[in-house]
Amino acid sequence: MKIGFIGLGNMGAPMALNLAAAGHDVSGFDLTAPCPEGVKKAASGAEAAKGADVVLTMLPNGAILRAVAAEIIPAMSVGSVLLDCSTVDVESARAVAEQAEATQLMAVDAPVSGGIGGAAAGTLTFMAGGTEAGFAKVNPLFDIMGQKAVHCGASGAGQAAKICNNMILGVTMIATCEAFSLADKLGLDRQKMFDVVSTSSGYSWTMNAYCPAPGVGPQSPADNDYKPGFASELMLKDLRLSQQAAEASDADTPMGKAATELYAKFVEEEGGQGTDFSAMLPRFEKRARSG
Repeated sequence: MKIGFIGLGNMGAPMALNLAAAGHDVSGFDLTAPCPEGVKKAASGAEAAKGADVVLTMLPNGAILRAVAAEIIPAMSVGSVLLDCSTVDVESARAVAEQAEATQLMAVDAPVSGGIGGAAAGTLTFMAGGTEAGFAKVNPLFDIMGQKAVHCGASGAGQAAKICNNMILGVTMIATCEAFSLADKLGLDRQKMFDVVSTSSGYSWTMNAYCPAPGVGPQSPADNDYKPGFASELMLKDLRLSQQAAEASDADTPMGKAATELYAKFVEEEGGQGTDFSAMLPRFEKRARSG
């Protein structure tokens, strides 16, 4: 396929390279990030989009997505697909899809899970929203960039799935870190706690696969001085999206709200920016009970 790729940052660049390595004709554009070797450099987003079968975007937020969509949609060919892999608010995903479909394009919102390592290795998971026809056209690209793609429903459903998943992730990480901190103060060995919880009803991804305690469980960012695999500020972004969606849909999410407030305090007031989201554990270690 002829692919336009807009957004060549830490996630976008390796995704574009994997598509080019698989034999696709990839033209890339980014306002600030360099175009990786193996991807043709376009002078603008519109140039990258012109004549493309698929235009893939990987952008920071919904406002930027809307602005880029307004630029590239007029340049796209009838029947082509706008594939957005950014994590943005559901409203922006749906608005861009409506704009695309009004000009006889197909639109798929497909945020990803798997981080920078997954992008480089081609092992991402895609959560897709859009029509069956749009999903079918871009599914071969998901096979190159990832290990799994789930068609979650109509436009916006991919973003909804990502937001709900990451709300669970944020809440669960906080609970895992709180439990380790409590175990420390009760004199319980961390390894013993892991051995029990990882095979009991407290089992979770944050405990078993991404343990926030250094030297316990499989290798994780905790074993690398909490350098980010998934940065705390990105978790905060996703939690804020969850609460924006909850407010728009009148959903009661008290744990999601509490997790958002804790990560906001951690990132914006307590030096958590630039650390992995599991660095909540050393935060709790330093604190006495409040309230």
